[in-house]
Amino acid sequence: MTTNSPRRLSLATLPDVPAESRPPIDPRALRPRIVHLGIGAFHRAHQALATQAAEAAHGGGWGIAGVTQRSRTVVDALHPQDGLYSFTERRPDGPVTRVVGTVTEVLHAADDGARLGALLASPEVTVVTLTVTEKGYRRDAATGGLALADPLVRGDLEGRPAPASVAGQLAAGLRARLRAGGAPVSLVSCDNMADNGAVLRRLVREFIAATAWEDRDRLLDWITGSVAFPATVVDRIVPATTDADRRAAARALTVADEGAVTGEPFTQWVLQDIFAADRPRWEEAGVRFVADVAPYQLAKLRLLNGAHSLIACLGLAAGCETVADVLATGWGEETVRAYCAEAGQSLPPTEGLDLPAYIDSLVDRFANPAMEHRIQQIAMDGSQKIPERWLAPLRELRAAGRDTPLLATALAAWARLTRDHPLDDPRAEELRRAWDGPHSGAPRRLLRLLGAGDLADDTALIASVRAELDSGARPPR
Repeated sequence: MTTNSPRRLSLATLPDVPAESRPPIDPRALRPRIVHLGIGAFHRAHQALATQAAEAAHGGGWGIAGVTQRSRTVVDALHPQDGLYSFTERRPDGPVTRVVGTVTEVLHAADDGARLGALLASPEVTVVTLTVTEKGYRRDAATGGLALADPLVRGDLEGRPAPASVAGQLAAGLRARLRAGGAPVSLVSCDNMADNGAVLRRLVREFIAATAWEDRDRLLDWITGSVAFPATVVDRIVPATTDADRRAAARALTVADEGAVTGEPFTQWVLQDIFAADRPRWEEAGVRFVADVAPYQLAKLRLLNGAHSLIACLGLAAGCETVADVLATGWGEETVRAYCAEAGQSLPPTEGLDLPAYIDSLVDRFANPAMEHRIQQIAMDGSQKIPERWLAPLRELRAAGRDTPLLATALAAWARLTRDHPLDDPRAEELRRAWDGPHSGAPRRLLRLLGAGDLADDTALIASVRAELDSGARPPR
C-alpha cells in the first residue's frame, strides 16, 4: 500500500527547492572541520548560519559535525535529511526561508561515542563549539567549578566508555588528540555565561585533574600551550519550532523539513581573538573579533537575558504566553526599560555601546509579534540562569549603595514561580523544598541554594523581596 507522506528535504531533493531558498554553498564540498556539542535550534539559527556565510565568502570546506547530548530528536530529524534544514528569518516585511547546508553529520554523544572521540582527536577538526545551556556544564553552584559529585561527571571519572558529561567528552577527546600528535584546537563556549571561555577551560582542567590518568600532567601542560578557549557573546532570539513553522517551511521549500528553525532578523556574535588553529573567516559574516568580550558579555547577560528572565516570570504570573504578549500589556515596555536602566548602572563604560539605543533595540525586538517567543521556554532552568543575570549586578549595585527595586521585583517573581508553577529546572525539587516551613524564610533559602549566602543575609533586600511576595509579586499596573 502506498502512502502520501511528503518528500523530505535531502541532498537528493535539494534541486527541487526553489533556487532562492537553496544554500549559497555546495554541501557535498564540505568535510567535518568543526565539532559542535549541543546542536539545538539556537546553533542551527546562529553559528551554523555564520559558518555558511563565511564558507560562501571564503571557502575552506568548513562542515560541522553536530552532536546532541541526550535526546535523539535532532538526530532523527536531520540524519534522513543529510544534515540539511531550513532557517526562516522572521522579518517585519515577511518571512524569508533558506536551506542551511553546513551540517555534514549529526551524532548522538552516547550512541556515537566512538565517532565523536575520533573527530575530537582528528587534526582536520580545529574548532569545537558548544551550546549546551548553562546546566550542561555541570558546575558547582557554590564554587563555580566542576561538580565532581554530579552523577554524569562521577560516572565519566569512573571510566564510562562513552563520556556523558561535556567536560568528560572534551577531556577524553583532548587526551586522544594529544596521543594522535597533539594538533592545536580551539574550544569555544557559546553559552550565556560570564567569562564562558575561562569557565570552560577551568571545567576541562578540573576534570582531567580529578582523573587517575597516568598522563594527566602531560595533558594539562599540552593544553596550556596548544588549546585556546576564546570567550564569546552570542545573541539571536530563536523561538522553539512549532508545527506551524514546519508547515510554513514545507510550503516555502516544496519539501518537508523536520529540522526547520526560525529566528529574528537581529544576530550578534562577538569572539575573543585568541584562536589556536585555523578557523572559518567568520568576520566575512559580520562576526566581531575583539581582545576583550567582557563588556559585550555583561550587556547581553544583564540587559537582554536579565530582562527576558524578568518578563518571563512576570508574564507567566499574568497569563501571557509570549514575549510580545508581555510587551503588548500596559506594563511590559515600562518594566523592561526600568529594569534595564537599573541593571545598566552595573555596566562599565564601553566604547561603541550606546546604552539608550541598545535598550530601544531590545524593546523593538521583544515587541515583534512575528517571533512568538514563548516565555515558558525562557523561564526554564532559572536556577542556572539568574545568578549571572540578576545576582551579579545586584551585588555590585548594592555594594555601591544604589537602590535595586526592579531586581528585588525580579527575585520575588522568580520565587513565586518556584512556589506556584511546575518547574523545568535541574534543581526543581530543591527549589520546591525551599518553601517547606515558614514561607517568610523561603527567599533566604532560595538564595542560599543559588550560592548567594551574602544576598540571603542582606536584610533590606530580603525585606523588599518579601514585600513583593506579600503583594503577590504581580506585574505593575
